[in-house]
Amino acid sequence: MQWTVFADVPAEDLGPVLAIARRRTFKRGEVVFHQHDPGDSLHLVVSGRFAIRTTTQLGEESLLSIRGPGDVFGELALVSGDSRTATVVALEPSETQAVHRTDFDELRRKRPEVDRMLVVLLARALARMDELLGESYYVTAERRVVRRLLDAAAMFGDTEIPLTQEQLAALAGASRATVNAVLARERRRGTVDLGRGRITLRDPEALGRRAGLPPANG
Repeated sequence: MQWTVFADVPAEDLGPVLAIARRRTFKRGEVVFHQHDPGDSLHLVVSGRFAIRTTTQLGEESLLSIRGPGDVFGELALVSGDSRTATVVALEPSETQAVHRTDFDELRRKRPEVDRMLVVLLARALARMDELLGESYYVTAERRVVRRLLDAAAMFGDTEIPLTQEQLAALAGASRATVNAVLARERRRGTVDLGRGRITLRDPEALGRRAGLPPANG
């Protein structure tokens, strides 16, 4: 398994971490952990996809992101051990390698250099947060909707994306009405098809241009 998030981590640092990881499997719809559960493990995604969700103070559920093979989730557990900030649910039959905090702490005492892995994870999370924050200020909601649509296609590795318009709205930080308007407009242009709980991309390149993204070939 190639862990894209650890591309810059030396094999001698990553190897011992993978050696203490425990295989976990999940059925479609199974909860890995709930928001506010104790933070006790990091999960490296081997196969399948997971939804990262949070519940607001008003009781509304929001989809924050989707993680797939080569990604990680729950990384803050290895740093602070505080309660979980989100709920994670398997979207399909999935497998992870779970690194428990107690095992990782013991490994750190023996091999302090594995802390470099944590630095990579936290730096990646911070960079993504900065990117999304910048988008919220300088990118229109309409463009954010299209960008998250393309992100989802890349995550699922398919042009047919099993997301509802409500879920896409949560990912884009946009209203349901905005998503509806954007998708209706793109359907008229012939770039997307809409189905029950699914969105199919017909012309990703045209969508990319409207999202203000560089061409795939650079």
